[in-house]
Amino acid sequence: MRDAHRPTGGNIFCKKMFAGSQNSSMARYAFTLIEVMVSVMIISVVIATLLQMRGNSSHIFLSLDKKLKVNQLASFFISNENYGYENKNTSLDELISEFELEDDLRIKLKNTSVKIIYQEINTIDMSEFSSSKDNGNGSPNMIFELGRSILKTKDSSIALMRLKLQ
Repeated sequence: MRDAHRPTGGNIFCKKMFAGSQNSSMARYAFTLIEVMVSVMIISVVIATLLQMRGNSSHIFLSLDKKLKVNQLASFFISNENYGYENKNTSLDELISEFELEDDLRIKLKNTSVKIIYQEINTIDMSEFSSSKDNGNGSPNMIFELGRSILKTKDSSIALMRLKLQ
């Protein structure tokens, strides 16, 4: 019994083991904290990516909507043969006069002013390439004029290449 009251190396070993188990439990808590921090970071990155994707998709949608409106104006402009080879300020009402449109759209377009700018890029005279014999036979001399028509509104502009035969 006497040996039971006396401190032995076994008790010290038990104390070290107990201290080691505290450290291992503390290490386990630290590892859990690291796991939580990593998972929070992963979730934050995923949420930020989703928000950025949503912002990008709404930006793309708005730009496509704007391009659709500009292309609609270009189709009115291309279909009207009276405009495009001269500089002119007009309203869209004159450009769409030949089209059947809904009244709401016509009123909206009527209030929009348009500036049409024509820029001549190149002129090719085919008489320069024909021989002198061809001119005597009454062959027509053709002139090709390549130009750019620019349709400008308050919000947008579009340029179209034009080929004019004279």
